[in-house]
Amino acid sequence: MENENEKYRLTTKVIRWTARIWSIAVIGLELLLIVGEGINPSNTIEWLGLLFFPLGITVGMILAWWREVLGGSITVGSFLAFYVIHYASTDTFPIGWGWFLFSIPGFLFLLCWYRSRKAKTADN
Repeated sequence: MENENEKYRLTTKVIRWTARIWSIAVIGLELLLIVGEGINPSNTIEWLGLLFFPLGITVGMILAWWREVLGGSITVGSFLAFYVIHYASTDTFPIGWGWFLFSIPGFLFLLCWYRSRKAKTADN
C-alpha cells in the first residue's frame, strides 16, 4: 500500500514539474511574440482579448507555482474567455492547436491540485 502511495505522489510531482517547465516555455514564447510582433490592438475587443491572452494566461501560470488551483483556474478561465471573445468578434474560433498548447500548463496545475487533495484525504 505504501508503495502505491509513493508512486502516486511521484507521478503528481512529475506532472507538477512538467506544468512548471511548460509554463516557463509558454511565458518565454509569449514574450518573444510580444517583442517580435508588437502589440497594436485597434479596438476594444482586441484589448479585451489581450487581457485574457496573453496577460491572463501568464498571470495564472505564475500564480500556479504557489497556488495551483487559483493559478490553474485563471489560466484555463482566461483561455476559455479568449475563445469566447474571439468567437463573438469573428464568428470563428482561433485556428490551430497552438492556442490550446499555451493553456495546457493550467490544466496540468489543476490536475496536480486535484491529485494532491485526493492524496491528503487518502492519508486521513
